[in-house]
Amino acid sequence: MINLEKEIREQPIVMASLLEKNKDTLKALVEELEYKNINNIYFAARGTSDHACVYAQYLFGIVMGIPCTLGTPSIFTQYGTDIKFNNSLVIGVSQSGRAEDVNYVLESAKKQGMPTLAITNYEDSLLAKTAKYHLFCNAGEEKSIAATKTFTAQMYLLALLCAKWSQNNELANALNAIPVQFEEALDYLPLQIENIVPSLLNYDGAVVLGRGISYSIALEGALKILETNKMKVKGYPISDFYHGPVAQLHDNDLAFVLGQSGLMLEDAKKMIAKLDNVGAKTIVITDDPKICGKNTLVTIKNTGCEYTMAFILALAMQMFALKLVIAKGIDPDKSNVIAKITITK
Repeated sequence: MINLEKEIREQPIVMASLLEKNKDTLKALVEELEYKNINNIYFAARGTSDHACVYAQYLFGIVMGIPCTLGTPSIFTQYGTDIKFNNSLVIGVSQSGRAEDVNYVLESAKKQGMPTLAITNYEDSLLAKTAKYHLFCNAGEEKSIAATKTFTAQMYLLALLCAKWSQNNELANALNAIPVQFEEALDYLPLQIENIVPSLLNYDGAVVLGRGISYSIALEGALKILETNKMKVKGYPISDFYHGPVAQLHDNDLAFVLGQSGLMLEDAKKMIAKLDNVGAKTIVITDDPKICGKNTLVTIKNTGCEYTMAFILALAMQMFALKLVIAKGIDPDKSNVIAKITITK
């Protein structure tokens, strides 16, 4: 079994460990946030970690009404300007914990007296040492170039923080159920996707479309296929895709649509109809098969919570990346251009 598949299959165990491993830190952090009446969040991250922050940006905004900024670390490191963190929790997210530009953001926030949080997979990492609080991904070594288990661990930890801070028992219960639901999805998704993959082998590009909570998975799903399969793939929010990018699609071009139940389902249906008019080859990943029409369907089970459906969508996109590399005979654990750990300054 290649590392990519092994690490995809480790995700339920990783997620099941996170609350117990981090409960004391979460408790202490939330106590400070409430004491200081913090009402803003500033995220600093790159790549896959940034996509986890996009998920959290929607989650904190929807559940708590908290404005969240996706940070621009180069303002600090390249332009030499410190942003004024007024009443903000500053969160640095990095799988390795070695991102120097993210660390600079945390250091700036500490100097301003703001609460700082690092989310990494290494307890002795640079970011873990810099931030006042550290949430540990506890994912074990991730050898494959494509991050999978660390991505869902980051999502899960950010969602745990949201549930704890908002005292949202519904979200907390939904998160408790995810490891088992994820394990079940590992049984029913692979064969569905394996049966679709032969029809995709001649494509060298695609788009992945989602909206709201699923937008983060459109970004991450595109990255997983791009970095493993040497394809040109880009994720878009459905709402923005109408504003120009749809012009890139022509007859038989490949598009993935993330269409989970919830407030964004109607938007997914309208986009599917638009893609049908263009003549695109559309793959719909949904728990509501009625929206698929004549397009290729990947059926997922509803988790009972719109916010946790993102985890199953993430798994589906990871599986597409995996099954494609197997069919193409590509080694996803090696690359001439991508390193597992990329340090930006």
